[in-house]
Amino acid sequence: MSLVTLEQILKQAKAGRYGIGAFNVANMEMVMGAIEAAEELNSPIILQVAEGRLRYSPLPLIGPVMVAAAKAAKVPVAVHYDHGFDLALIKQALELGFSSVMFDGSHGPLDQNIETTRKVMTLAAEFGASVEAEIGKVGGSEGDYAGVEIMITSVEDAKRFYAETQVHALAVAIGTAHGEYKVEPNLRFDRLQEIHDQVAVPLVLHGGSGLLAGDFRRAITHGVSKVNIATASFQSIVKRMYAIFSDNQGVTYFQLHDAIRQATYENVKEHICIFGSNNQCK
Repeated sequence: MSLVTLEQILKQAKAGRYGIGAFNVANMEMVMGAIEAAEELNSPIILQVAEGRLRYSPLPLIGPVMVAAAKAAKVPVAVHYDHGFDLALIKQALELGFSSVMFDGSHGPLDQNIETTRKVMTLAAEFGASVEAEIGKVGGSEGDYAGVEIMITSVEDAKRFYAETQVHALAVAIGTAHGEYKVEPNLRFDRLQEIHDQVAVPLVLHGGSGLLAGDFRRAITHGVSKVNIATASFQSIVKRMYAIFSDNQGVTYFQLHDAIRQATYENVKEHICIFGSNNQCK
């Protein structure tokens, strides 16, 4: 099964009406834990790294680890470049073997977003890779970039954007935010359904960490096929670190290695079951 494109697994998820978790990873241990959970549950999975986190996980180092793990996996794995802004870095990810890239032009005018997304589509096609794009604005902050206010995606913008780009996945803003929620999110499931009814493309939910299981399941029934999870994984690791050091003063590096892998495994496993992608590998 191993390395697959985003288009391949999202088409299956859309048809099967389940979601696939896209889990941001920062090191080898996180990659190991995520793959372990996916293999145990017989689930397709997406490994991704965000451009805003590259100063912690340099692309030439983390990229080959992700690609190698995907190729060796017993389940379908897409390797995705998340929230790409720099076209040179997007190209580098493709050259490293990423099977999917995201161009995020949501912060600029729609015309400009469409124009650059089309360029990325042409580039990705040379590598046989898929492309995700975003319209509207998901709140919070992506990696080290400054935060933005939420701007709900309009149906007309979604229709035009897809018609002119034919992207393989479309991230839309329905009230979610990246990072930790300071207040309870007001999710526009009505807008999500309207876009799903009008645009024949797998939809992506960003800002998934912190939502309730019922929110995820409802979003999936309204057309979401890819769900991004980053903060929840990092928080679960930090929590495990605190527990280890509070319980044991003689901590070794290898205990930390196992703790990162195990915390990632547990978080990924929990979300796979919520999204309904377990036992979906044929």
